[in-house]
Amino acid sequence: MQQQGKRQTPGRNVVVVGTQWGDEGKGKVVDWLTDHAQGVVRFQGGHNAGHTLVINGVKTALQLIPSGIMREGVACYIGNGVVVDPTHLLSEIERLEAIGVEVRSRLFVSESCPLIMPFHVAVDKAREALRETSGAGKIGTTGKGIGPAYEDKVARRALRVQDLKHPQRFAAKLRDLLALHNEALTGYLQAEALEFDPIFEHAMKVAEQLKPMLADVGYLLHCAHRDGANLLFEGAQGTLLDIDHGTYPYVTSSNCVAGNAAAGAGVGPDLLHYVLGITKAYTTRVGSGPFPTELPMDEPGTVGHHLSTVGQERGVVTGRPRRCGWLDAALLKRSMIINGVSGLCITKLDVLDGLDEIKVCIGYELNGQRIDILPLDADDIIACKPIYASFPGWTETTAGVTEWDALPENARRYLETVQQHIGAPIAMVSTGADRDHTILMRHPYAA
Repeated sequence: MQQQGKRQTPGRNVVVVGTQWGDEGKGKVVDWLTDHAQGVVRFQGGHNAGHTLVINGVKTALQLIPSGIMREGVACYIGNGVVVDPTHLLSEIERLEAIGVEVRSRLFVSESCPLIMPFHVAVDKAREALRETSGAGKIGTTGKGIGPAYEDKVARRALRVQDLKHPQRFAAKLRDLLALHNEALTGYLQAEALEFDPIFEHAMKVAEQLKPMLADVGYLLHCAHRDGANLLFEGAQGTLLDIDHGTYPYVTSSNCVAGNAAAGAGVGPDLLHYVLGITKAYTTRVGSGPFPTELPMDEPGTVGHHLSTVGQERGVVTGRPRRCGWLDAALLKRSMIINGVSGLCITKLDVLDGLDEIKVCIGYELNGQRIDILPLDADDIIACKPIYASFPGWTETTAGVTEWDALPENARRYLETVQQHIGAPIAMVSTGADRDHTILMRHPYAA
């Protein structure tokens, strides 16, 4: 008979999601919260995501590996909802190892992850080129093969990480999949075909390095939670890039919302205890798509130029300049509802320092009517005229401030009004890039 031991108190788990169009500063927040977590989980997207961490003034950019890797002893998991380019994953591991970060013993990759293969990248790039030459306009993908890999997953023909353990099975599936994509490349997309042998040989080489990190991630997370570990689920991109709930078709290829943390990691939704939404104190967007509060950025001295330059607004993955605009509270209302946000973290407050006037979009005029929440149809969003509330700015610096009462009075009023308009409490405020530049109002790991 099994002896009954002392029951272990289960851990508390937090989901971190972006509430705008990505690039909200999730990486820094995840890194900060990992001080209270024993495991960090990526549950969707691929290496089209970019999270920048600044620790003691040193900048590290991550794309696929969870941000918790920068905390010694923290386990990191790549869940089944993520599409994995094995070559990129090994490259990212090697970059971290070069700066002294131990990765391989702490990283667990779900065997169910679909693989991104070279033909996915080729198809992705060729499609964007065709859209541009045909006049249809680019979607604005990163060209990393993310979308085509997800298409194969949904079509039930994907190569998955587990196939790397079975060379004959891998080769047979690869031949069929390559033939399919080569037909598209050489036909409709008018691009060059790819050869089987180089792809297969390279895949078998990287397989030997990846095999020790393969795992049943969903079960590992179940066991970790049962045994008292706090887990942090790290979302990539942002809510308005969600394939179902975003500004379609100018979206990514996965579900970025909090509810997908369960499906994309292989756990039950009862393990998601707190949803922390991340938003900038203004709004940015990379790539194409509607953006109601967008400001011109080219002319020095304008607000748009200020946000772009002071905020250093360039994509981590692509290096493309991010489009900038005022904070959109009507957009955030949509995100609060979709994600069931428990609390909000406002990032980059310090970028607003020195502006005479600060505006917040509190609704739109659409076809002569007032609406208070972002519409779902992209054409309607394009037709929206933002309705603004104006606030006096502040001349004092907020950079590095770590206490609410130390913020300028006008900054506190601005944040309090934003909180009222979006209907979710502010839990944290980020006042700089470093992990310690944070004001804590309520800790997400507090019961």
